[in-house]
Amino acid sequence: MHAHRRAARRLTGVLALTLPVLLAACDGGTPEAAPTGTADPVPVQVDAAREELAGLAAAAQDRHLTATYAFAPAEGTPRTVSVTSANDGSWRVDVPGWGHAGTVDVSLAGTSDGLFQCALPSAGWAQAATCVRLGDADDAVPRRLDPRVQHPFTDWLEVLTDRRAPLAVSPAEPLPGATGPCYTVDSTSASLNAPLDVGIYCFREDGTPAAVRAGFGTLTLTGEPGAAPGTVELAGAVTDGEPVGRDAPSPGTP
Repeated sequence: MHAHRRAARRLTGVLALTLPVLLAACDGGTPEAAPTGTADPVPVQVDAAREELAGLAAAAQDRHLTATYAFAPAEGTPRTVSVTSANDGSWRVDVPGWGHAGTVDVSLAGTSDGLFQCALPSAGWAQAATCVRLGDADDAVPRRLDPRVQHPFTDWLEVLTDRRAPLAVSPAEPLPGATGPCYTVDSTSASLNAPLDVGIYCFREDGTPAAVRAGFGTLTLTGEPGAAPGTVELAGAVTDGEPVGRDAPSPGTP
């Protein structure tokens, strides 16, 4: 009799331990999954700045004009850069004192016939302007021939309009002399070939580039832009000569 009672008590204890487990199994509910890591939400102000800058850059692509910009290079003396964005989409940017260690003025131009560099009459170019074809209109300027100041008016505008480009954009204090909103642009990519220079980009409300501060220096609009021509004209005749590099030519080089 006592053996039967002890067995009954043991059975009751086992049921007390196992019953909650069985009930949980029969409940049909599953444990709530642990939250997975998610990216922090983009601050509203930063997200809005990216959209605003993209809209202004798109307006700049449609803004055809002639304009001059005060250029304070990262190295060298200040000078004036002339920019032409023609109605047919062609463009030209003249950069004084860039070639041959600052002695030759150069002009870069993109037309339906291609991409050109022209050497302009200057201290180191005592002859008529001549131009050399560098490639097709959508080709990149070779690094050794690239003054870089043309990019904010040409291919970098396309990058600024691309919401998929690896950029972080935030509002910035206006650059001195700039009218219109300014934005700090940083790269979010670890690649060495960034799609544009990080820096500060300013635009007027109509899309006119007002100022840029980047690795090459600072450009600031001077005066009011003028009307755009139908197309740009190259500074001189196209030849089979060599383009002008930034460094001074070796002694004896023509």
